[in-house]
Amino acid sequence: MLDDTDDIHPLFHGAPKALEFRKLRKRLVQQVREAIDTYGMARAGDRWLVCLSGGKDSYTLLAILTELKWRGLLPVDLLACNLDQGQPGFPATVLPEFLTRMGVPHRIEYQDTYSVVIDKIKPGGTMCSLCSRLRRGNLYRIAREEGCSTVVLGHHRDDILETFFMNLFHGGRLASMPPRLLNEDGDLFVARPLAFVSEEDCGKFSGAMGYPIIPCDLCGSQEGLQRAQVKKLLDEWEARSPGRRQIMFRALMNVRPSHLADPGLFDFAALVAAAADMENSTQLPRER
Repeated sequence: MLDDTDDIHPLFHGAPKALEFRKLRKRLVQQVREAIDTYGMARAGDRWLVCLSGGKDSYTLLAILTELKWRGLLPVDLLACNLDQGQPGFPATVLPEFLTRMGVPHRIEYQDTYSVVIDKIKPGGTMCSLCSRLRRGNLYRIAREEGCSTVVLGHHRDDILETFFMNLFHGGRLASMPPRLLNEDGDLFVARPLAFVSEEDCGKFSGAMGYPIIPCDLCGSQEGLQRAQVKKLLDEWEARSPGRRQIMFRALMNVRPSHLADPGLFDFAALVAAAADMENSTQLPRER
């Protein structure tokens, strides 16, 4: 990667010259490219709505996708989008000023979903689920209005793992956030290009670049959330056995339905019948 001023996008102006940061940047680009290729996210000529919350993850997403497009490695148009949900104290000027200064095509949308969440959720209740549904509905609408085929979210590897364990512990199912999916209406794709990227690397990258991070004061301020508990558990595992998160994520990519217990995924009854037929036809002795 060249770092001459004329050869990089403004999002990378002032990037640290340190070898450690250059390795981090290269790793992020490689991991995002791998996720895009592995899950067939990009189709030439498509337009992507890149959802930008102002957090470290979405800044990393925007920067790396822009880097790939700048290098001619991502044949899609990018439109950054921030949904201002009306949270009190939200610094509404930060993102539009930043995106304008960086020369990033963008749309800022104001929808007061905050008041809806506060009205519907009882004090002490978890706000994340309703907030997420309202946000997703608005983002789908914006994508359609802007002619985008894909809504791109900043969920990273650790988000995907945490969701898996939340479903395992509290939902009684093996499920997580897929790197790519088709929405219920069948007209929009949802993509997560950071699927192979760690949360730690997102934090290091955004911090080193000095992007203006905006914290979430709605769900991020709630104590005792299930996701926070799962995150703490994974942190403890990682501390005791470094690399544990990556091993667990690889397991999500190496599923063997015949070694689980879901008869909807694997026809165990047919397997037994086939084995019985084989025994009858060959007259093999049965195991005792």
